[in-house]
Amino acid sequence: MAASSLKQRSQFLFVLALAIFLLSHPVYSDDEEDNLLQGLNTFRTSANLPAFTKNKNAHCVAKKIADDMDDDNHPCTNPSSSSSGNKAARLSDYPNAVSKCDIDNTTTSDVVVLPVCVPHLVPTLVLTNFTHTHYSRYLNDSSFSGIGLSSEDDWMVAVLASNTPTGSLASGAYSYGKIGLGYYMVFVLLGLVVRLDLV
Repeated sequence: MAASSLKQRSQFLFVLALAIFLLSHPVYSDDEEDNLLQGLNTFRTSANLPAFTKNKNAHCVAKKIADDMDDDNHPCTNPSSSSSGNKAARLSDYPNAVSKCDIDNTTTSDVVVLPVCVPHLVPTLVLTNFTHTHYSRYLNDSSFSGIGLSSEDDWMVAVLASNTPTGSLASGAYSYGKIGLGYYMVFVLLGLVVRLDLV
């Protein structure tokens, strides 16, 4: 009876540890962003270019920048037309986002940030602001292969990562350390479960 109770407890601890580990690395999926990604990839494939792939570090940076763009310093005042004045920027202009996402600074020089302001983020207007403006030259550039998208109120931010070492948005040493620690903790807990089962 005690062995059965101990086995149930060890299985519960295993499931709990696995849940904590998985939740500490969330998967992002948002309908607005997924729909935009589908539209951007259709635009790319019509130009015989490979589709963008989701890049979790680019997503992290896009989220931090979208949060910043939404504050009082960057109100959305343009009329959501193709001449909206939205400007692409090099990621080096956003060191706070890079720092918050634990990205190696040497992998950010060939990355482009494309912020778009569209009141109420009307999907067709958002897509048009990317594909029918000067942003289209970045979307048509085959050196960009990864993408991260994030929205906040009227802002949609796309971060394009390149297929070069200087634009890959690779995680910094600190980030690898955090992931390593997470795996280490899971293995320690697995070891405890196995040890409890053997007792």
